[in-house]
Amino acid sequence: MRFFIDITYDGSLFHGWQKQPNALTIQEVMEEQFFKIFGAPVELVGAGRTDTGVHARQLIAHFDWEEINETENLIYKLNRMLPKSIAVNGLYRVKPDAHARFDALSREYHYQISLSKSPFKKDYYAFCPYELDVEKMNKACGILRSYNDFQSFSKVKTDVKTYLCKIERAEWLRKDGDLIFIVQADRFLRNMVRALVGTLIEVGRGRLMLAGFQEVIESKSRSAAGTSVPAKGLFLHKIEYPDSIKCI
Repeated sequence: MRFFIDITYDGSLFHGWQKQPNALTIQEVMEEQFFKIFGAPVELVGAGRTDTGVHARQLIAHFDWEEINETENLIYKLNRMLPKSIAVNGLYRVKPDAHARFDALSREYHYQISLSKSPFKKDYYAFCPYELDVEKMNKACGILRSYNDFQSFSKVKTDVKTYLCKIERAEWLRKDGDLIFIVQADRFLRNMVRALVGTLIEVGRGRLMLAGFQEVIESKSRSAAGTSVPAKGLFLHKIEYPDSIKCI
């Protein structure tokens, strides 16, 4: 049987989701706890990878196991065994061919920026000491939705077959004196959100005009875009799936 598990985590101390040699990752810690409970290896397949230091309010992974009669008890055990920085929100059975990565309809990321220095936000917000023209930044977001090739915002030397993404939402919101960038798309390239935010900040500072922002996109060159912002402000916020993959 196949199950989806809904996980949230503080990525500050981890080298992202995906297992890798000589580095502590979320996947490795999760699979270790499953082994302790089940007494056999369990392979988790995540909806995507998050980079070192990036957080997740919701990451979905799938795994195969025999029937689990008491899902709430399994969630309870996992949450007791996992470190404080990782929590399980839910667990549910899905159809045998359901895939956490390939069946995802969209992913939504949030990037948090503090406009005033605060010791209480240092781990989850990027501090920006500059005045930003949010209206102009949102106009640039409107330009983003007119394109589907985002090679300019992709990490170089990455193993991808296409740089095409469909951005469904991109906007800056003010919240309690801070700024939140919200972006939703069918898929994201490596480092894409952090590079996007860095470039949009250049627009907000008046160092890049809207026409120049459009030229950055069309250049398909990472060197034309802005500097990537720190990982600590980035959250994988939610992932959407079709209802048809669930077992009722």
